[in-house]
Formats: sequence, structure tokens, C-alpha cells
Amino acid sequence: MDLKPLLNKLENYHTEKPNRVFTMYLNTDPADPDQQGGEWRLQLKNGLNNFETYLQEDGDSDEKRNYWAVKEKVQHYINENERNLKKSVIIIATADEDIWFAETLQMPVKTEFFWEEQPQLRQLKELQKSFPKTGIILTQKDQVKYIDAELGTVKDTALYELDLDTEDWRQHQGPHRADSNLGSGGAKTSKKDELAERFEANRARWYKSIAPELDQIAKKHHWERIYLVGPSDEVNDLEQHMNKKVEGKVNKNLLDHEETKVLNEVV
Repeated sequence: MDLKPLLNKLENYHTEKPNRVFTMYLNTDPADPDQQGGEWRLQLKNGLNNFETYLQEDGDSDEKRNYWAVKEKVQHYINENERNLKKSVIIIATADEDIWFAETLQMPVKTEFFWEEQPQLRQLKELQKSFPKTGIILTQKDQVKYIDAELGTVKDTALYELDLDTEDWRQHQGPHRADSNLGSGGAKTSKKDELAERFEANRARWYKSIAPELDQIAKKHHWERIYLVGPSDEVNDLEQHMNKKVEGKVNKNLLDHEETKVLNEVV
């Protein structure tokens, strides 16, 4: 999902009877004092039923059918994702699926339901402004990792490792290694010491070689903010050779940490 073009489409979207746009902001935050017993389930049920009651009284059978089609899709999405809910759910949908936006987010929202000619975007715009497309680039000697995030949610991630024989950066396949080729902590062998010395001697040149790739990744993912995370010498070398503007730097080794935790700590 790239939210900017979607928002542009939604801002100009308008329907006429019997078609309508369903918009839902649902607070599912388990840390919210008002959600300790999973009250969102009742709020969801009531929110959906209120429109159904109104449409029964209104008597427009075509609009009722459209609403029932959307309601069924919304309930299916919630049932499919109930085990993975975070702090909120946002759904914007039409019966013909010309619009279908559904996301579970780490960001809180105020519960609201709409069935109108246009999607209601105020909360979504506020979230997008606070948490735009973001890239976090983490370094740890011969490893560089990026996290692509939007609306406080991890969308993509990849790890690159330096091949010390060819001096090429390669995207890592399979499980991430617990530590780098150069070692970190513990009893270091003379081989690791030798590799570490070689890395320090060539660090600037090797980071310079991956910087254009990171610029391309930032362009591909439309990052509006970029954060660099790692030892100060490493992130400074990367920043020096990247063309993209860096929003901030965090001098911690977080490369092996779970991505969502990294996102919460950095942004």
C-alpha cells in the first residue's frame, strides 16, 4: 500500500444513490481503558446494525443490497484478522469493490462509522501526516538492513550482507544470522580481529558502494522520512554518501531486533 495516491483517489471520489461509501474507524487498542473487555466487538456490531436499521426504514432496496454486500465483506475481514488486531482497524469500501481499503494499525483512532456519498478521511489524513512513508536503515558492520513502514506499520524489510571475497553487497536469503561475519561480543578469534580491522580500513568505501542502492530503495518505496540506525561512524558514512535527506540518526545496534520494536523505538 502506498497511501498518498490512494488518498488522492479517495479525496475525489463521489457516489450517488443507491451507491454509498462505507468508512469505519474502529478502536481495538487493548491498552485503552475503555477496551479492557474487548468492547470494540459490541461497538462494531452496533455500528453496522445502526445503518441496517436506518436502511430498512428508508426502503431503498438497491441501497440495502449494496450495504449488505459491504457489511458482509467487513465482517469477513474482521473475522479473518481478529487474532492479529493491533490498536485500530480502518476500512473504506464500496459494494462493487471499486474501493477496498482495509488495514489493522498500531496507531489509535476514535471509533466512527459512516455510510455516505464520499469517504470520510479526516482521521486517515491525520495519521498519514503523523506517520508518512518511512524508511529505517540499520547498519551493523558488514550487514545493512532496511525497514519500510507506513502508518506505524512495517510493510517490507530486507537484509544486505557484504561478501568480503568479492566486496559486493548481496541481498540475504533465508533466516537472518544472529551476528555478522566480523563478530560482536564474546571471545573474538584472531580471524575475526583481522576481518574487523579490514572492515574499519575499508568501511567508508564499502558503505559508499551500497549508498546508491539505498537511494534507489528510498525512491521505489516513496520514503518521506529516512532514519539511520547504528554505530555513529557507520551511519555517518552512509549519510555522507546517500543523496536522500536523512531525518534522524540513532546510535544503537538494533539490526537484530524485531522490526516493530525498532519502529516503535526510532519513530
